[in-house]
Amino acid sequence: MAETILPAPAQALVDAINSADTEAFVDAFTPEGFVSDWGTVKSGPDGVRAWAGSDAIGAGAKMTVLSAETEGDTTRIRFGWSSSVFNGESDGIFVVEGDKLASFTIPPAH
Repeated sequence: MAETILPAPAQALVDAINSADTEAFVDAFTPEGFVSDWGTVKSGPDGVRAWAGSDAIGAGAKMTVLSAETEGDTTRIRFGWSSSVFNGESDGIFVVEGDKLASFTIPPAH
């Protein structure tokens, strides 16, 4: 199986979740960065930290990127997720700005 290559800021987010490192997770984003999870947006360092606490790191999440396709500053992924909140596969969209993430979006499943 080919290794899935992510832009460095996106890989930093995955690594932060899998190592339960909230500060590294928050640091992966720009100061204005946000997480949009099924339409619920948590923005800025406090919002990003809150989402990490409620839905990711605080829920014991492990994230496995199954596929990734990057076009310009946008990377669309399919990922596996295991946590006390959700288990299964989802789509995700990273938008990179410089060396940080502008956003991480988990769109509603159709």
